[in-house]
Amino acid sequence: MSWNGKRALITGASGALGQAIARRLAQGGATVLLHANSRPESVQALADEITAAGGRAECHVFDLRSDEACAQACEKILADGPVQILVNNAGVHDDAVLPGMRAEQWHKVIDVSLNGFFRVTQPLLLPMLRTRWGRIINVSSVASLTGNRGQVNYSAAKGALNSATKSLSLEVAARGVTVNAIAPGIIASPMADAAFDKALIDQLVPSKRAGTAEEVAALAAFLAGAEAGYITGQVISINGGMI
Repeated sequence: MSWNGKRALITGASGALGQAIARRLAQGGATVLLHANSRPESVQALADEITAAGGRAECHVFDLRSDEACAQACEKILADGPVQILVNNAGVHDDAVLPGMRAEQWHKVIDVSLNGFFRVTQPLLLPMLRTRWGRIINVSSVASLTGNRGQVNYSAAKGALNSATKSLSLEVAARGVTVNAIAPGIIASPMADAAFDKALIDQLVPSKRAGTAEEVAALAAFLAGAEAGYITGQVISINGGMI
């Protein structure tokens, strides 16, 4: 696929999924705008890697929990032109069963995953619509579809993101902009490796393995491409047959 001349913002690009998606889009010619907050050194290293390979990358460090920080960052991003590919990948876990969940755990997870989606997508949307071509990809989770013990906050945030995906897709479809969500299951990463051993994966996943970040990135790349122009408003699972 070719995204020459198109700019792609990936939030949460310091994590395994965000990095894989950014690499895939950069390989196709997109200028990738790499967002991070707590780990700016990670996206700088990724930008250096992409640039060394002949791609184009920029780093944008800001806090998705801040209205002001997001507004300033989006204004700076738009100064160089519209963003036509937006991957809302940023999200956090802060797990606890609901009776023991602190208010700050609830609000933090909702604020990054759901309110962060609004704070970035809303200001970037009109410039995207004016180009009459755009791709918005929201990274959800299997937990949004099945639920998960100890993740009422995370499931709520990602479930709301699924619903927002469907509603926004209706608003922008006539302008050549698609909006879809990807709902990954167990994807190999340092965090997943610590939580799921081989026996548990065999029990939970019919495919008997964790997925890879590259497999998720391949799906994101397809949805971001021209061939996916008639796919919108969908929540697409990638979970080895868990549901």
